[in-house]
Amino acid sequence: MKFKKFGGTEQKVYDLIKPITDDLGYYLWDVCYEKEGAMWYLRVFIDQDEGIGIEDCERATAPINQILDEKDPIPQSYMLEVGSAGLERELVKEEHFEVCQGDTVRIRFIRSIDGEKEIVAELVSADRDGVTVKNEAGEEKKYPLADIAFVKLYMEFE
Repeated sequence: MKFKKFGGTEQKVYDLIKPITDDLGYYLWDVCYEKEGAMWYLRVFIDQDEGIGIEDCERATAPINQILDEKDPIPQSYMLEVGSAGLERELVKEEHFEVCQGDTVRIRFIRSIDGEKEIVAELVSADRDGVTVKNEAGEEKKYPLADIAFVKLYMEFE
């Protein structure tokens, strides 16, 4: 795993729309610009303490679409999608790890570590060297980023 770095297009879009999402009271979680088949998708993920509903996505889409049409930072055609980061969102940027300290996360490893392919624990910290978590016994352990496939928030559903 590596911390995500924005590509040029994602950074341009992020910089353009961050003031809009801030004004609307949303946290701009991530911007992804990716090709699927023959189509390009610009995906904007937003969040807020109360959670995100379809009305929030609709409310954010119009002004985001307007600024993108006005500034035209992407030369080819694409499909804009504005959505929630999701309950079990992936942590990909350093600021995600900072915001989620103390939360329960699920870490999937690239290969088994200590006989485990996946663990659920409390996020303590993360840096360029690895992710530190605390298990149920209160013991802290740091896992190198190179050994991690992904880190996601964990919600237990009953």
